[in-house]
Amino acid sequence: MTVGFRKAGIFLASLLMLAGVTVPSFAAGGKTFTGTVSDSMCGAKHMGDAATCTRACVNKGSKYALVVGDKVYTLDATDKAALDTLDKQAGEKATVTGTEKDSTITVSSVKAAK
Repeated sequence: MTVGFRKAGIFLASLLMLAGVTVPSFAAGGKTFTGTVSDSMCGAKHMGDAATCTRACVNKGSKYALVVGDKVYTLDATDKAALDTLDKQAGEKATVTGTEKDSTITVSSVKAAK
């Protein structure tokens, strides 16, 4: 009978360790947002072509932004691949994954929206 309890205890401990590893890695990915790539200065309203305006504003120091419905999120992205994707998707739909706080998304990944 002790062998059965020991196996059950080892199984339970293994299950708890697996859950402890899985939950933080899931939480680290963050939430997914899909919207139009813009810049934080212009938001949803651009002077002329959205892609050209977004790139020009970012080159002058504005941060990328994501317009989701009526909401404009500033994007905090430092990863070169994410920044390259945001540049390619300027004025277009993109899916951004990250954590949001106070209307700023700390970006963990970006991809073109389907």
